[in-house]
Amino acid sequence: MMPWWSILSGLRLKRLPHNAMKELFEALRDAIARGEDAVLCTIVASSGSTPRGSGARMAVFADGTTRGTVGGGAVEHESVALARQALARRCALTQGFHLAPNQVADIGMVCGGQVVVAFQFFAGGDAAAQALFSYLAALFQMHRDAWLVTKLANGVAVELGVYTREEGLLFAEDIPEAEILPLLGPRVARTQGEPCYCVEPLTRAGFVYVFGGGHVSQALVPVLSKIEFSIVVYEDRERFASPARFPDAARILVAPFAEAAARVSITPNDYAVIMTRGHQADFAVLVQMLRTPASYIGMIGSRHKIAATHARLLAAGIPEAEFARIHSPIGLPIGAETPEEIAISIAAELIAHRANARRGEA
Repeated sequence: MMPWWSILSGLRLKRLPHNAMKELFEALRDAIARGEDAVLCTIVASSGSTPRGSGARMAVFADGTTRGTVGGGAVEHESVALARQALARRCALTQGFHLAPNQVADIGMVCGGQVVVAFQFFAGGDAAAQALFSYLAALFQMHRDAWLVTKLANGVAVELGVYTREEGLLFAEDIPEAEILPLLGPRVARTQGEPCYCVEPLTRAGFVYVFGGGHVSQALVPVLSKIEFSIVVYEDRERFASPARFPDAARILVAPFAEAAARVSITPNDYAVIMTRGHQADFAVLVQMLRTPASYIGMIGSRHKIAATHARLLAAGIPEAEFARIHSPIGLPIGAETPEEIAISIAAELIAHRANARRGEA
């Protein structure tokens, strides 16, 4: 039988949502600050059909409580028991699980896949661990590209660090930065050989700029916030741009639409969703966004409006080749009519665009 770590080549990502991941890191930070031991359980490899893939995490604390998940069911039940062993022994360990009948180490599940769970012990009061988890929790508010880096020696997770383009590799003195730089990308990646370094994308830079504060925007923003997008609402009417109207927005800007390019700095990680109250403002924003490196540009409107807009764009000096960047009518064609339905169609299109970008197809 092949050793469990041979399935590391089957890495795939199906991790916790950002809010849940942030709360997990906060819980680890707070427990360690209180002087309580904790174990971080991480699926470091998976293959076949499994409830959770690489990057799924669960913390198990000295009082028996847990935070996060590695998939539920038998894997999670066994992982909690093993985490308690790691707590008692104050050590790290790793366990592979077969999720199909009639296999070695079968745990009675019918998914048909395999997972490997690494258990990392963190001592209560450990200042370095507390600083690491404080930083990881804070990353979700920093809007920067970051990767979680795990060092595995003999199949056991022995060190955890984080890499950002702004600060380089942090909290990982024994991980050579040169080893992990080629692995920085949209998917989980690893080195070959011993020790092994696993690199997992954790947070991504970028915002969705929603231009306009009308009914569709009001329906869209809370949907996007729940699927790990950070949103900036841009509106020229103060009464339509209040925090009470958009409590889920990371930022709200009130300024003329004609000044959008001067007011915001659009990067290749950003999305522009154009839904102002009128065609003229939509067009003014669209011209400005087409002159930026925005990853996605979408504009609400009919096909007739699009045809008219193309003629105006040519007159404004926008090359015809740029027209392919415009998603309009915005959203997937699901027959949406109400603001709420339109919001779902737009969110779905943004999810698809983000997924393609992570695969390098956008």
